[in-house]
Amino acid sequence: MRILVVEDDINLNRQLAEALQEAGYVVDTASDGEEGHFLGDTEPYDAVILDIGLPEMDGITVLEQWRKAGRTMPVLLLTARDRWSDKVAGIDAGADDYVAKPFHLEEVLARIRALIRRAAGHASSEIVCGPVHLDTKSSKVTVSGATLKLTSHEFRLLSYLMHHMGEVVSRTELVEHMYDQDFDRDSNTIEVFVGRLRKKLGIDLIETVRGLGYRIQPPAANSGAQPAAHAD
Repeated sequence: MRILVVEDDINLNRQLAEALQEAGYVVDTASDGEEGHFLGDTEPYDAVILDIGLPEMDGITVLEQWRKAGRTMPVLLLTARDRWSDKVAGIDAGADDYVAKPFHLEEVLARIRALIRRAAGHASSEIVCGPVHLDTKSSKVTVSGATLKLTSHEFRLLSYLMHHMGEVVSRTELVEHMYDQDFDRDSNTIEVFVGRLRKKLGIDLIETVRGLGYRIQPPAANSGAQPAAHAD
């Protein structure tokens, strides 16, 4: 999952980025409204943390322009505690949630997890597909109760596919959501991670849709289905 943090306070920007990275997210950052608007308008993000009081372009304007351009990623606003009018303006502009400064990083992480889950249609912090359980809070994956040891890239790949169960996800989309903007992206590496995941899962979960990408079918859709082809 890939997150954009737009915050002009250098220390807070760094703290947010480090906390998100430790939680397993890929993070891009911006320190002013113009840079943040550009990134949010040109790069795919699973969620955005957006401060209202930004230089160059304020957060409300950034958000309004994103929504007018059809950008639908969930946005968590950072607001001043005593400015209730900013909160109202932010929600009206298209924000999905807000948190008032000062805040605990754990609260921001919880709200981001919730926004991403809801955007994908999941109400619980645990996403389940048959015997596979993915806990978005602890970043833990189990199969039939046994905990899997996954690398950060393997977890991000499985998490993205499980958040989008039933959808065909292209290798390009996976690369865009697994790596930050400065990473030397190579979609061929996705095949390697899929192969490793299949071995570790030990079950037929990730389906290759030839010429299109990969898909994890919800359990109901898997009943009576033929085993998925693994060859690409």
